[in-house]
Amino acid sequence: MGEPGGAGPIGPYPPGVDSPEGQDEYDRLRRRVLWTLPSGLYVVGSRAGERRNGMTINWVSQVSFEPKLLAISVEKTAFTHELIVEGQVFALNTVSREDRAIVRKFTKPVEADADAMTLNGFPFHDGLTGAPILDQAPAYVDCEVRQTVDVGNHSLFIGEVVDAGFQADEATEVLRMEDTRMNYGG
Repeated sequence: MGEPGGAGPIGPYPPGVDSPEGQDEYDRLRRRVLWTLPSGLYVVGSRAGERRNGMTINWVSQVSFEPKLLAISVEKTAFTHELIVEGQVFALNTVSREDRAIVRKFTKPVEADADAMTLNGFPFHDGLTGAPILDQAPAYVDCEVRQTVDVGNHSLFIGEVVDAGFQADEATEVLRMEDTRMNYGG
């Protein structure tokens, strides 16, 4: 995670911000403000055929009550993006605050061992959709993609919840971005 792409400042800019230095300063300010928005931190499981991945993600939101829809935003260059486009499924895994180190294990494409049923050594099982669900996830939401929306350098995958459940005590506190030193976005 971190600053994606390493590109320079991105507009638009408010009136009066017209020098390269001013644009850079405003861009840094805007990112700091956006980083203050509360955000969970999850591992999204994806699958296409026999290829599986788990990826740390934080741009997630329920977007409809009827039907129950969940939206996740995934960078187009990510392996997970490729798998979701091809497989049309994803499983969102919550992460316990006590397991915060796990998210760093899912920032790059993982080593998936189908025989051992592990992703980077973490046991998983296939959800109803076939997307991987981490055995240690306190809860999961398993989704089938219903719509994909182009949102710049990311795609917003809107998935219908086809299965969900708790695998630990329902009161388990889940990880939030502010519980870590990580940042992404802005």
